[in-house]
Amino acid sequence: MRVDVIIPALNEAESIGPVVRCIPRPPVRSVIVVDNGSTDGTAERAQQAGALVVREPRRGYGRACLAGIAALPTDTDVVVFLDGDGSDDPACLSRLLDPIIRNQADLVVGSRLLGRTEPGALTRVQKTGNQLAALWLRRRFGIGVTDLGPFRAIRRPALQALRMRDRGYGWTVEMQIKAARRGLRYQEVPVPYRPRRSGKSKVSGTFCGSFGAAFKIIAYLAWYDWMRGIAR
Repeated sequence: MRVDVIIPALNEAESIGPVVRCIPRPPVRSVIVVDNGSTDGTAERAQQAGALVVREPRRGYGRACLAGIAALPTDTDVVVFLDGDGSDDPACLSRLLDPIIRNQADLVVGSRLLGRTEPGALTRVQKTGNQLAALWLRRRFGIGVTDLGPFRAIRRPALQALRMRDRGYGWTVEMQIKAARRGLRYQEVPVPYRPRRSGKSKVSGTFCGSFGAAFKIIAYLAWYDWMRGIAR
């Protein structure tokens, strides 16, 4: 399988190089780092580490992911997303790919809840919000979610079918909701989660970030839940 990695990055100069270099090749063919308006040399260090750098100056996690998707080679089979701050362990990438390679899944998410989360990697607010969103997804959408983690792998045709649209904080939950609605084969695998190695969290690091992420996730869950009810 032709596997390509997308890493959205904003001011991750200290960590992006080691993250890119730690990605196993094979099975990964290429790494695309999307510089989301960094001011600290993130793009230069990503290039030095061997990544293709795409620039998306308009801020937003979803925007960065969409820019990375647009830059993928036309023959990509599987797309992997992970963060560039060092919190995800690239050495675990094969765990995510295994269910896809075995033709057991279309979307695989690395679950921090099932794995080991190091002290300080997630705030109490993040843990609580994540658990509530996962519970909502399980009960209302029938998908076995324990986590909304950013470390995930998905078949390219499945990703195209989801028609992802969110430009910001709702990207991860949008993918899981749409996967459930389209009946994609979903699995989770345990992954470790570490405190970020560089920069400041764009979500938990500020009140606006935390509030914005929580609001967007709840809004997505409520909207699609309501739409599901109308369709019945």
